[in-house]
Amino acid sequence: MSTKKIVQPQNAPAPLGPYSHAVRAGDFLFCSGQIPLDPSNPAQILSEMSIAAQTEQVMRNIHNLLEHEHLTWANVVKTTVFLTNLADFAVLNKVYGRFFQKDAPARSTVQVAALPKGASVEIEVVAFYGK
Repeated sequence: MSTKKIVQPQNAPAPLGPYSHAVRAGDFLFCSGQIPLDPSNPAQILSEMSIAAQTEQVMRNIHNLLEHEHLTWANVVKTTVFLTNLADFAVLNKVYGRFFQKDAPARSTVQVAALPKGASVEIEVVAFYGK
């Protein structure tokens, strides 16, 4: 594959700006950061959700992107986690760890001042189509 392919699953929350949910370039899928938007309830107030519930929704959104491309969590090679409060790190790890029980990808976690829509967590992933 010599060109890029835009990935915009219909069951994903609408992008909040001029970006694609994911882009395939060669053997890699680069997923934009996902916040805990529920496509079935876009008016939900994120700040009222616990960090565990937010992380769970983010992981479901990522799962939908992977599934759309016929990939699994095993294809994920790198994640970047953005938290508005590093005190939430242990709770995030507990939920996140359920999705990566074996051969977890490389990961960076950083604290940020704020995230869109009042979210407490955002996660982006890079997945590999190869074996």
